[in-house]
Amino acid sequence: MRRILAILIPGLLLLTACGGSPAAPEPTSQTAGDTAKFDSLKLTDNGDKKAPGVEFSKPLEVTEPTVKVVTEGDGERVKANQVANISIVALSGADGSTLEDTFAGEPEPLELNEELKTGSPVIYNAFVGSKVGSNLALAIPGQAAAEGAAAQPTQLLVIKVVSAKDVTPALEKPEGDAVTPPAGLPTVTENGEGVPEIKVEGAAAPTALVSQDLIKGKGAEVKETDTLTVNYVGVTLVGGTKFDSSFDRGETASFPLTGVIKGWTQGLAGKTVGSRVLLVIPKDLAYGDAGQGEAKGDLVFVVDILGTK
Repeated sequence: MRRILAILIPGLLLLTACGGSPAAPEPTSQTAGDTAKFDSLKLTDNGDKKAPGVEFSKPLEVTEPTVKVVTEGDGERVKANQVANISIVALSGADGSTLEDTFAGEPEPLELNEELKTGSPVIYNAFVGSKVGSNLALAIPGQAAAEGAAAQPTQLLVIKVVSAKDVTPALEKPEGDAVTPPAGLPTVTENGEGVPEIKVEGAAAPTALVSQDLIKGKGAEVKETDTLTVNYVGVTLVGGTKFDSSFDRGETASFPLTGVIKGWTQGLAGKTVGSRVLLVIPKDLAYGDAGQGEAKGDLVFVVDILGTK
């Protein structure tokens, strides 16, 4: 997952332990914890792509997770089952030093789904009903010193709701216009169940990555920062040995495009949802000389791009 989880997970785990069963979402964002701790908190807007200036009385200490909208935006209210795109600056409650700042990069997606509602109702209920443009403050209790380690002070996260959008359900199969690939590539057919089958006979070893549409989808363009939902099958270019297939497992796969082999990251970025893509990947963009299990040498994949988020 992306860096947002590295910041939020500690808070989410703590929040899971409190609050009991999730309350039904209210029309407006719900506060939690000792929100009087935020009375001294002041934010200064520094413009787009910059974290706000944050002032508060130090040290800030809370004994329970505490969350509140501290400045309300003027956008639409965030709804259940949407994706909230957020930016975060994390500060030490002890001295106000910056621990993490994601404002300069692309906003990170936070899915306001049933999993979050069940696992962390306080976070869920704080975001659902907030307005786009709002800044939320989340204070996470510190931790006592463990043997050989320093104590961890309270962390203060200021989280801006940059935008929110509905989640588009993933497709069940590729949808778009058929594309005739050039000669010399591995050939792809479908069996009676619509599962792609790859034949490598006569295909030359790639001198560079090949990313060829077989079906050109008409959905959203894939970005390197996206998490994809796909079906795929992979074989070796030499011998055509199948080493992996989500079709065989009977379920789609979801993963961040930044967390896979370079051939996938480079070959799928810029493609569109609904596409079926043939990837012929040189070994240096796959698993190298060592390989991974049966996935050795140059590799061939057929990837159906069914959704992004």
